[in-house]
This record gives sequence, C-alpha cells and structure tokens, in this order.
Amino acid sequence: MPKVTIDGITIEVPNGTTILEAARMIGPEVAPPTMCYYSKLKTSGGYCRTCLVKVSQGSEKDPRPMPKPVASCRTQVMDGMVVENNTSAEIQEARAGVVEFLLVNHPLDCPVCDQAGECHLQDLGYEHGKSETRFEFPRREFERRDIGDKIQLHMNRCILCYRCVKTADQVTDCRSHGVLNRGEVAEISTYIEKSIDNDFSGNVIDVCPVGALTDKTFRFQSRVWFTKPVDAHRDCDKCCGHVRLWYKGDDVLRVTARKDQWGEVADHEGKTGWICNTCRFDKKNTSDWVIDGPSQISRHSVISANHYNSLKALKVSIDRQKAALPHGEKVDLGHGALDPNNEIK
Repeated sequence: MPKVTIDGITIEVPNGTTILEAARMIGPEVAPPTMCYYSKLKTSGGYCRTCLVKVSQGSEKDPRPMPKPVASCRTQVMDGMVVENNTSAEIQEARAGVVEFLLVNHPLDCPVCDQAGECHLQDLGYEHGKSETRFEFPRREFERRDIGDKIQLHMNRCILCYRCVKTADQVTDCRSHGVLNRGEVAEISTYIEKSIDNDFSGNVIDVCPVGALTDKTFRFQSRVWFTKPVDAHRDCDKCCGHVRLWYKGDDVLRVTARKDQWGEVADHEGKTGWICNTCRFDKKNTSDWVIDGPSQISRHSVISANHYNSLKALKVSIDRQKAALPHGEKVDLGHGALDPNNEIK
C-alpha cells in the first residue's frame, strides 16, 4: 500500500485513495475544507477548488513536484507522495482566492439566513475570507422559488456545488431538478417550475453547504444556536429512522439527518443514513420518537455554546480570595456566587 506524507504526518493508505481521503484518515487538523465533495455521493467533487493542496513530491519514483496546486478530492495518492496543506503559504493564499470568488455573488444576509451557524461557506469565510471585496459590478439576482411545499430555493446563495443534483440522482427515484444555463447565469431549477415530490427529496436540504435550500417548516423559526440537538429514532418502513431533533424548549422545531464530523449525513448500519420526508416533516412530536440522548456537537461550533436553557448557579471556589479577606466580611459577586463561607448567596 502507498505511503503519503501530509503536513509532515505519514500514513499508509489503500490503493486508489485520494489525498483528501488520506488527510481525513489522519484527522481534521490536516484535512482540507470542502464545499462540493461529499463522500456519500458518487462523482462529487472537483467543482469548487477549496480543497487545493500542494504536492511538493509526486512520488518516490518521480520526486518532481506538481507544477500547480491540485484538487485533493480528485488526486489519488502515490507511494512516497509529499503533500502540503496548512503548512503551505501558497495554498493558504490560493484558498483565500477561491473563497473570494465564491463570495463574489453571495449576498451578505447571514443575519437573516437560516443556515447561519451551520454554513460551511460562513466557516470558510471566517477562516480565509477578506473583510472587503475587490469586485464592483451588479451581482446576479434570482427570485426566491418554492420547489415543493416543504423546500425553498434561494438561488442567490447557491455556489453550484451540484450536491443536491447528485443527491436527487442517487438517492431519489426520479430527479426533477438540475443546473440550467451556463456561466454566471447558471442556476439550480426544476424544469418548467415542476415541484420536487419524492419521499427522500428533503435530503437535498441536508447536503446543501450554504443556505440555498432551506426547510420551509423551519424558516425563521429560530437561530440554530438557540436550539438543542437531540438524537432519536423510530421504526420507519421507508428509511433508517435515525434522526436529529432540534428542540427549543419542549417544541421540536425541525428534524434532520444525523451528521458526522465532516458535516455529512452519518452512516447507520453500514449505509448512509438518509431520512424520508415523513420523518423529516411530519413527525415533530416527542411522542413520535425514542430519545437516544444529546447530540455530539463539535466544541468549535456555535451550537455547542448553547447553555441558556440550563443555566444554574455555579459553585465557584474563592478560597484564595477568602484567605485575603478580613474574617466575616462578605463580597457581592452577583447571583450564584459564593460568600467567604463558601455558601451560595
């Protein structure tokens, strides 16, 4: 099996493994970001170029470097290959340029976008984006469009990653939408305004990396960081039935598929955990589900900062301060703090 070194870390991988897959085997600290690649969808990737890496040594037999940055999702590993991602200033500059192009036509509507807090482009912009744009020209604009009674398309936010198209091709029985036109006027659309009507059509919402495809039943209901994600399951004759419920108080605001650490739909019993529209849109009562427990959320996510529903008085030890105070004196540290006798006020 070939060995590849990525950012100074060497790993042995099976033949046919791409650089991106090898980097993910090492861990998120060296894995390039992705916007169009989706491991659960065949032939995905190669569109957005956010996963660019530098190959400083092609292989052990031919150590010459590749002349240009390559898309890690499309480039297979060769024995002795040396790859630079986070350690290359050239790649960081190239990735910043890619992000700048992705944001050329993207509206600055994060404050009103339902995807805020879960948006991959938002994360990418924070890490590699610039505070101002160099492009001054009229942006492309599209009208918001309902492509089903539960899904709304906001084409102004679309980055043409093709994930939703491939999901409809490979997951549903019949695809009724695709990419129309070419160049800057290309858009995701249904043919002759046909509605998407399929038991698994809601999965296009989960795979969209931006806020172009949104759940109409959740639209403007709440910010995602004001909700509490909980894993649950039910016996379903259409799908795996393993989902993530998003609570606000006692109400289930939305239902989504469970996600893995890469933001992709998680596997269940060896298969991708796509969920049906019945589970997604029609089962929003706690009584419909068996609760498995709180969802595992990355500590870097804004969602993990949500503790507002469970605020309690924190027992803060002030023994050091207590030793420095005159005997019996009390200090007002606010509600939930401790007095010098170590008692909650």
